[in-house]
Amino acid sequence: MGELGCTVDADAGDHTGVAGAAPAAAIPPGGQTAAAPGAPVRLAGVARTNFGEFYAGHYADLVRLATLLSGSADAAPDLVQDCFVRLHGRWTAVHDPLPYVRRSVVHACASYHRRVARVRRFPPPVAQDSELVADELEDALAKLPARQRAAVMLRYYGDLPDADIARALRCRPGTVRSLIHRALADLRKVIEP
Repeated sequence: MGELGCTVDADAGDHTGVAGAAPAAAIPPGGQTAAAPGAPVRLAGVARTNFGEFYAGHYADLVRLATLLSGSADAAPDLVQDCFVRLHGRWTAVHDPLPYVRRSVVHACASYHRRVARVRRFPPPVAQDSELVADELEDALAKLPARQRAAVMLRYYGDLPDADIARALRCRPGTVRSLIHRALADLRKVIEP
């Protein structure tokens, strides 16, 4: 490769990129040919492996780096995988992929530490004793008679009007209102002791 970035074909002595040797439109800016993501790329006369070979050759080293930087052997593979996914989308545009993906891993580990620190600083609110957790609410609903439970679920989960609930339960709309009223009274006894 010469100082001007032109390539020389040793067999033919063809100087691509030299004035008069090839049209300027034949070589895209930067000397890189357009290729599909993951395909081998040829940059300025130097052959580069395809994405799969690059991934296989560097994944384990980058996971070790991410483990050391993040301090988490569980998070490191996910961080590295995310970096490789971003690299794959830019595979043909990145001239030197190893420093690029290494820098991405370093940044991903820094972001991981920021997330962990934010969770430590602002822990999620703890459920109070008066609130029912999902299992307790399911247990309370399971104790209701089948028709009351169905009426409550169709009203509040299915967001159906009384007429549609009555058709589903094969009863009158007045009976639906009665079923829901009794079910809510029973649930209040459990929810508000």
